[in-house]
Order: sequence, then structure tokens, then C-alpha cells
Amino acid sequence: MSRYGTPLTTGFFIVSGVTGVALFFHWAPLAFHPIHEWLSMTLLAPFVLHVIRNWTPLVNYARRRTLFVPLIIAFAACIPFFFQAPGGHVGNRKTASIALPVLEHAPLSRIALLIRMDGDGLVRRLQEQGYTVQTADQTLEDIAKASSRPVNDTVVAALQPPHHGSGDRSGHEHPSGR
Repeated sequence: MSRYGTPLTTGFFIVSGVTGVALFFHWAPLAFHPIHEWLSMTLLAPFVLHVIRNWTPLVNYARRRTLFVPLIIAFAACIPFFFQAPGGHVGNRKTASIALPVLEHAPLSRIALLIRMDGDGLVRRLQEQGYTVQTADQTLEDIAKASSRPVNDTVVAALQPPHHGSGDRSGHEHPSGR
């Protein structure tokens, strides 16, 4: 326990710190978000080992009352995040929780307008990605069920631009040319 607790805590803290800073400044590749979340959770195990190994010094900090001020400061720093104004930026989850149900239940023909495509073009895009799609009147939820795929993945597949060249929409742009 004493051999690995502190080194593992240090290693996972460095990963959590680097990914956290990168996410904060929006420098992060997509992989950083799950890395940050999962490895921060993993950090808890070596943290517990570290606390066990350093239990006596921790108790001494508490007896001298030097432990409480840093803990109060750390917890107090969290309070403002619970009182954000409505419409504030909360890591895009609030926006996603509102937008996803709308997108999941909208017909492809409507979603296609959002990404400057026609409905048939979006049908083809999803079919090329292996989705079971019959018409532009289907919803992403129906397509996900028919394709045995998660609805979130289906939303991303519909909205994400094709990977073959910048700005190339394979000739399936919206008729207005926007």
C-alpha cells in the first residue's frame, strides 16, 4: 500500500490536471473529456491508499485545526457553481439535454435544413454509415431503433459533416445553396 498509494495519486492527479486545464481552455481533443472523467474517478482508489498511509499526519492536521481552513476554502469554492444564472454555460450538458430530445423526434427532412442539406442527402449520408433509413420522414429515434444503434450516436452521425474533404457535401447541399 505504501509503495503505490502516493505514486499512483501523483500520476492520476497529473493526468487529471493536464486534461482539466486542456478542457478548461478548449485545447482538448475529444478523447480528453472521457479521460478526465474516468481517470479522475480512478484517482479515488490511490487517494484512499494515500489517506490510509498518511492517516496519522492527517489526524494531527485535524487536531491542530490546520486541516479545516483548506477544506472550508475548497468546499466554499464550489458554491458559486450551484447558483449560475439561467442560460449560463454549464459544460454544454444543459444545452444537450434540451436539444437532444428535439433532434431525436424531428423528421430527417427538418434536421437536414439545419445542416444545409436536403432530406434525401441526409438519408444517403446515414445509409452510407450503415443506418437503416427508408425516408426523410423518419425520426432519428426510429432510425436508431431500426439500426440497433444508440440514439446519441445516430444524432452525431446525422449532424457530423462527412470526412472526405473540407466543405465537400458530396453534392447534397440544400437546394438554396446556403
